[in-house]
Amino acid sequence: MVSEVERLREIIRLDTELSTVQDLDILLERILSEARKLLSADAGTIYIRDRDDLVFSYAQNETLSKKLPPGQKLIYSTFRVAIDKRSISGYVAKTGESLNIPDVYKIPGRAPYKFNANYDRVTNYKTKSTLTVPLATNRGEILGVLQIINKKDDKENVTTFDCNDEIVCKHFATTASQALQRAQLTRALILRMIQMSELRDPNETGPHVNRVASYSIEIYEAWAKRRSMPPDEINKKRDLLRMAAMLHDVGKVAISDVILKKPGTLSSQERARMQAHTYLGARLFMHKQSEMDDVASLVALTHHENWDGTGYPGYIDVMTGKPIKTDGSGRPKPLRGEEIPIYGRVVALADVYDALRSNRVYKKAWSEEDILHEIQSLSGRKFDPELVDVFFGCLDVIRSISARYPDKE
Repeated sequence: MVSEVERLREIIRLDTELSTVQDLDILLERILSEARKLLSADAGTIYIRDRDDLVFSYAQNETLSKKLPPGQKLIYSTFRVAIDKRSISGYVAKTGESLNIPDVYKIPGRAPYKFNANYDRVTNYKTKSTLTVPLATNRGEILGVLQIINKKDDKENVTTFDCNDEIVCKHFATTASQALQRAQLTRALILRMIQMSELRDPNETGPHVNRVASYSIEIYEAWAKRRSMPPDEINKKRDLLRMAAMLHDVGKVAISDVILKKPGTLSSQERARMQAHTYLGARLFMHKQSEMDDVASLVALTHHENWDGTGYPGYIDVMTGKPIKTDGSGRPKPLRGEEIPIYGRVVALADVYDALRSNRVYKKAWSEEDILHEIQSLSGRKFDPELVDVFFGCLDVIRSISARYPDKE
C-alpha cells in the first residue's frame, strides 16, 4: 500500500513527468500504470473517445501478467463501447460523473448501468471493486475514461476504493487529460504529415505507420531488456522511437509520382532517385528542436541499411546527397552490422514484416508461414540476428498489434 505522503510525492512528480511523454500510445500506457500504482490497484483499463463510442485502448492486469512466462505481455483485443448509460464506462463518459463501485457483482438493480462479466469468464479473473473517472478537458469535453480495478491492501486482499482514492484519482485524471490533449495534437500533426506522403505513395497510410511504430517499440523494448537497460531509459527511448518510426518514409514526399507509382521495374536512375527518400527524409529533421528530431533523422536515413552491408544510402552527406565514404567505385559505402543505429535496424525489421503481411497494388499479402520463413532466412543478411530472435520472442504481441490498426476498407 502507498502511504498518503508517498502518494502526494508521486502526484507532484507525475504532474511534471507526464508532460514529457510525447507519443499518445506510450502516454496511455504510462497513465494507466501510474494510476494503478497510486491507488494500489491490481488492474485497469483506458478507453479513448471516438465520436459516439469509447475504444478499449489499453489494459493492464497484474494477476494475469504473473501467470505468463517471463518476458511475455498480456494480449488483449480492442473493442468499442457505446457512450450511453448502459455500461459503467459508457455512463461515466455520458454523464461526466465518477463511479466508485465496491462490488460490480452487487450493483443495485435500479442502476442504469450493468457490469459486463464476459472478460472475467474468459480469463477466469474476478473483478470486484472499480473506480471509474472521466478524462476531460477543462471545458468538460470527454476525451476518454480511466477505470481502475481491484484495490489491494497490505496483505494483497482485494478491498474497496475510499473517498481519498477518489480525490487522488480525479486530480490525476486532470493532469493526465492535459497530457492526453497534447499527445493527441502531436499524433494528429504526425498523421497529417503521413497523409501528405499518402498522396504520393498509397502504401504510406496511417494504419501502416501505426503498426510499424508499434512493432518497433515492442522489438526495441525486448532488445533493451536483454541488455539490462534501465527502465526509465527504455521508456524514454520507446517514446521517441514510436513517433520517429511513424515518419520513417516521410522523404517520399520529395519523390516524383512517375517513380513512386510506376507499375514496372525501375531503371537504375529511377532506383537511385527512389533511394534518395532516405536522406531527403532525414533532411527534414536537420534543424533540431528536440531529441525526437535526432531519432527521426536516424530512422529515416538508415531503415534501408542491411546488416551485411548491401543496403542504402550508406555514408552520405544528408544535405548534399554526396558520399562521405566511398566503396571504391565512387558510390557511398553502405553501413554494416552495428554501424547501423539500433533505431534503423529495428524499424527495418518492423517495416518489412508489415509490408509482407499487407496487400499492395503490386502483390497480395503473404501467408504468415511464408513471412516468418522469409524473416528467418534474412537473419544475418538484411536483419540484425539478435533482433530477429527478439522479434520471434514477442510475436504474440506483434500479432495483436496488427488487429489494433486494421487497414481501411
